[in-house]
Amino acid sequence: MEYTQTYIDGRWQAASGTATTEVVDSYAETPFATLRASSAADVDRAVDAARRAWPGWSALPAAQRAERLRAVADALEARTDALADAIMREVGMPAKLVKRIQVAAPIAAWRRYAALCEDAERVSRLGHSLVRRVPAGVVACITPWNYPLHQITAKAAAALAAGCSVVLKPSEIAPLSAFLLAEAIAEARLPDGVFNLVHGAGPDVGQALVRHPGINMVSFTGSTRAGREIGAAAGAGLKRLSLELGGKSAAIVLPGADLATAVKSTLASGFLNSGQTCSAYTRLLVPAADYARACDLAGQYIGAYAMGDPADPATRLGPLAGAAQRRRVQAMLEQALAGGARIVAGGPQACPPPARGYFVAPTVLGSVAPDAAIAQEEVFGPVLVLLPYDTPAQAIAIANGTPYGLAASVWGASAEEAYRAALGLRAGQVEINGAPFNPDAPFGGFGQSGMGRENGPQGLEEFTDTISCQLPPDYPGLQQPHA
Repeated sequence: MEYTQTYIDGRWQAASGTATTEVVDSYAETPFATLRASSAADVDRAVDAARRAWPGWSALPAAQRAERLRAVADALEARTDALADAIMREVGMPAKLVKRIQVAAPIAAWRRYAALCEDAERVSRLGHSLVRRVPAGVVACITPWNYPLHQITAKAAAALAAGCSVVLKPSEIAPLSAFLLAEAIAEARLPDGVFNLVHGAGPDVGQALVRHPGINMVSFTGSTRAGREIGAAAGAGLKRLSLELGGKSAAIVLPGADLATAVKSTLASGFLNSGQTCSAYTRLLVPAADYARACDLAGQYIGAYAMGDPADPATRLGPLAGAAQRRRVQAMLEQALAGGARIVAGGPQACPPPARGYFVAPTVLGSVAPDAAIAQEEVFGPVLVLLPYDTPAQAIAIANGTPYGLAASVWGASAEEAYRAALGLRAGQVEINGAPFNPDAPFGGFGQSGMGRENGPQGLEEFTDTISCQLPPDYPGLQQPHA
């Protein structure tokens, strides 16, 4: 497949960049698509189109915007198979999970944002003021490769629901779902310029977009390193900013909790999408008295993570997204083992990777100090660190003892006990006793995990500003405020 066009101002037009990028099948290890990059001139055209479209789109009644978002969801649903195949090949997630997590969930989110668009309270009263929420303006959405359509949706659907116009730059590693979304948006007949797509490398196209004077807000998901650069560039223009960055999330098992269920669930989180998940639980903290049993349980469960062709229904653990990602994960593992860590479950000897594909064997490490690099830095691979603790207070301190604060989980003998312990955690989203993910709850983190929140009503509000109007006491319907 060859993509030489991009979507700007309601039509497909030739990308005018000189560079090309290849999209590589993570299992076959061969390119299956080639894309021509956008140029700075393309970015200018996209931002100009978004600026022209924004006033009309923001003035459109909420019910009409919601209708267009539902039409996008319908058009995406008709492309389910194409989306699933592209994401499976780009990212490596097994097909049986891709359709549910990488495709169906984002489509449902488009419909949820349509409902939120209709239901959002745009005017509220505060004393003798009326406070209005207004769209933030033209939004640059820069998205990662690990959950491509999901992360695009969390930004673009929310921004469009809020009344903003959008210029999207997807990851060059997994861009194909963005092009399929552009097809769906064209089919849904969104007004020209409301949604625009540019493509290329972050240092080139991404920076041109972030620095563009026509951009009012930047919403970025990716590495903490890139987030710092984007934050600095956006800050130079005093742009509104939302960053969803890395994580080193901990799962805490309190004394008396169901250890077997906690270990099994934490492995499932840590190895989902081959560990390529920013909120994955990559540190499992257990009472010192339960450490040996936790190692045994991990050894029992890890064999279920069969590696192989993502298209094979028997595969539970697919390859990583590329050769560079595999080299990075392997280097971090080698460094940890050289520093005294030991493999307590899995690893290449117990779980030999297939000969083809960018695989890293599922691995659980023990004999790791809480301040070791493997317990402090995001790995983004199927690697779990098992850490013992002496007291629950120490477990909380270890969990909080990284620069990140994205997610966490707590397992207790009761949900009430686990919740009380969770109150001490500095993490944006905390799971109690294996409770299911709530797509309407705010998602985001503290520290080097970023700033701002996505999903649900708070995710929509992220793309709005407020205007307060101080009114005289005799304004119709406004009572004299109390002194």
